[in-house]
Amino acid sequence: MMMPVQDAFAAVMAAVRDTGTESVPLEAATGRTLREMVLADRPFPPFDRVTMDGIAIYYDSYDRGQRIFGLEDVQAAGMPRMQLANLADCMEVMTGAVLPDLTDTVIPYEHLEITEHEGFKRFTIVKDAVKGQNIHPKGADASAGKILLQPGIRIGAAEIGVLATVGKSEVLVSKHPRTVILSTGNELVPVDTVPAEHQLRMSNLHSLHASLLQTGISAEKTHLQDDRQHLEQYIRSILPQTDLLICSGAVSAGKFDYLPAALKACGMKEIFHKVAQRPGKPLLFGAFPKGPVVFALPGNPVSGFMCFYRYVLPWLKACMQEQPGKQLFAALEEDVVFDKPMDYFLPVQLTPMPDGKYTAKPVPYNGSGDLASLLTADAFMELPAAQQEFGKGSLFPVWPFR
Repeated sequence: MMMPVQDAFAAVMAAVRDTGTESVPLEAATGRTLREMVLADRPFPPFDRVTMDGIAIYYDSYDRGQRIFGLEDVQAAGMPRMQLANLADCMEVMTGAVLPDLTDTVIPYEHLEITEHEGFKRFTIVKDAVKGQNIHPKGADASAGKILLQPGIRIGAAEIGVLATVGKSEVLVSKHPRTVILSTGNELVPVDTVPAEHQLRMSNLHSLHASLLQTGISAEKTHLQDDRQHLEQYIRSILPQTDLLICSGAVSAGKFDYLPAALKACGMKEIFHKVAQRPGKPLLFGAFPKGPVVFALPGNPVSGFMCFYRYVLPWLKACMQEQPGKQLFAALEEDVVFDKPMDYFLPVQLTPMPDGKYTAKPVPYNGSGDLASLLTADAFMELPAAQQEFGKGSLFPVWPFR
């Protein structure tokens, strides 16, 4: 009996296993999932910071009518804080510098006339000034001890900048699961081989590996012939050092589909086999009590590809404790009819609208073997089994793969 999609997904998520943590150098943290809370180690910025090149003055002198200021010194970025000796004078200041003591306003060069006589510079303010202008106050962005980054975020360029700023040369992140991709099929030959008429180049192995690499996870790749004994030998050999086994092919009810029986013979507990969905009906999911979780995906390329993004990827993100994103919905651009009593995953091309919502245009699609159809698609739209007709403008969930 086929399991409904929502029940199958719930079973997958009930089997989530924390992958654990490890510390990595800051340079290796991009794309990883953060597993620690990151606090500001001091105020952001840590001092009153000059934001424009110009002069720093004591505003009360300007407020009393003074417009010409003599130069005392220059405060450059990276220099310790200096102090104005005479409140009627000024200091030249550079962007990023500490604001000198006893000054509170920065006048940019564009608002000054500069004269020099016998080596002494004078600055005349020619445009109105406001007290405190062109200064980034100490602690304006964050006070010391403020939470800057929460566990579960995926580390990108902005997060790397913050981690560097607070001195995190080592970052606690989720471990990546030790992953193996196993494809089967006598009809498949290596990519660099010229196939005979009855053969195909193996593509699923590489597309699944590429999908994993997009999440930062590498995997061991293996292809085996349709031989139950060899399948069992290989599966037993990888069990001790594998957290996730992704299989492609040999999972349906064909005479040479040995994989389900081989997995069970090696000790896998089947959680479900066959889901009420198209494509991807033969999906098998199970787990070894002291070994990897297993996703055995259908061999048809679109079927396996869809199952990865609908089931495997959400499971992986949950295992790495990544904060879940919001479910994306899109509106159909045209009417769709699907009269089978199962969920239909329709390849669609997404278009963002000015209001931030998306529309979904079905792409030409010749079934689960039509790998080329994915070249013009961005996502799979999930159309529920309870309906047969899906009207233009109707909103349904989508599972992006771009």
